[in-house]
Amino acid sequence: MSRDTGTEALARLAEERVDHRFKGLPPDADGLTVGELAAQRRNLFTDGFTTPVLALSAERLEHNLRLMETYAVRHGLAFAPHGKTSMAPQLFQRQIEHGAWGITLAVPHQVRVARAYGIQRVFLANELTDPAALRWIAGELESDPAFRIICYVDSVRGVELMDRALRGAARPVDVVVELAAGEGARTGVRTEAECAAVADAVAGTDTLRLVGVAGYEGEVPQADPERVHAWLRRLVALAVDFDKADRFNGVDEIVVSAGGSAWFDAVADVFAEIPELSLPVLKLLRSGAYVSHDDGHYRKITPFNRVPEEGALEPAFRLWAQVVSRPSAEQAFANAGKRDAAYDLGLPSAQVVRRDGAERPAAGIEVTGLSDQHAWLRTGPEADLEVGDWVGLGLSHPCTSFDKWQLIPVAEADGTVVEYIRTYF
Repeated sequence: MSRDTGTEALARLAEERVDHRFKGLPPDADGLTVGELAAQRRNLFTDGFTTPVLALSAERLEHNLRLMETYAVRHGLAFAPHGKTSMAPQLFQRQIEHGAWGITLAVPHQVRVARAYGIQRVFLANELTDPAALRWIAGELESDPAFRIICYVDSVRGVELMDRALRGAARPVDVVVELAAGEGARTGVRTEAECAAVADAVAGTDTLRLVGVAGYEGEVPQADPERVHAWLRRLVALAVDFDKADRFNGVDEIVVSAGGSAWFDAVADVFAEIPELSLPVLKLLRSGAYVSHDDGHYRKITPFNRVPEEGALEPAFRLWAQVVSRPSAEQAFANAGKRDAAYDLGLPSAQVVRRDGAERPAAGIEVTGLSDQHAWLRTGPEADLEVGDWVGLGLSHPCTSFDKWQLIPVAEADGTVVEYIRTYF
């Protein structure tokens, strides 16, 4: 059976039927296709959506996509945003349309989703030793000459396991040696000598091809600008040393990759210093949280705060919950909890209140805790809050917001829903 193109697979998302699987959508939309519901351009606040409901801002989403596209071009970077943030093929496609080289992913399931929707370039930011997954990837490479995947290696043992699973494959898998961000950091090779040993192990196989070096500066212990810049310079020096040792035989370009969402300004600084090597260098940035941004963790740490002349990301998520209890003047409860709101990097923040079509700031209202299905609200004397009011909540950590919602309305500023984003976690 022939594979559908990415365009065909994306088009089929609009054919999925709306039903009880999708939180917050209008009950009277059951049986409509997603495309039919989108064509109705319903209003998030007046046309039957039920609380809690998570929405993306159409305008802010587009702003963030354009901003990072401009940033990457300005700094001479290729861009492979981390797709595990959203696991939304429609957003993958929009990122590609906004200049992304490809999509970064972390585990085999995510690669399967990307491939089902036509993604042709994947950076797998993990060492992959699962034989079933490696055999599947080998099949993808054999059946599609245009498909490219780049994968971490961080141990000789890992190289041996990959080689064993891939023997007989038609095409080698491209790999980059992962340099750890320091002692006590997450994955990666701890020393340059060990990096060389891993590179030697790759060279001893026919199934793997060394194409560069990579890592994640967000794991630098006690990260600050000085420490992060120093680690990134180690990464660049490793690429230079490997090139001098002629370790990149048979490739067209050398890949040097880093970049989470906290220090991509440092990545841009140091990658601008990469000297001329024997081959062109693909300077690959992987920041992913930008696509929706947030109102908490990432808003505090975005590099645009340090370099404001570069622009500013805008939080695109808002979770709407309804006040269902007002037991005292100091307390209220809304019907969104841990099942609905990201909370691992901070509680939601109350931003606005809607009543009878009017919206106002959520003065004197603070989220103090989450139960499974309730937000605990502390209300001060200035809080004007009644049972039935809608409360718009800002969220921290987009990576754990997308995974709680399978079909997310995209709403314009006046509440008109123009699209629905499908996620796969």
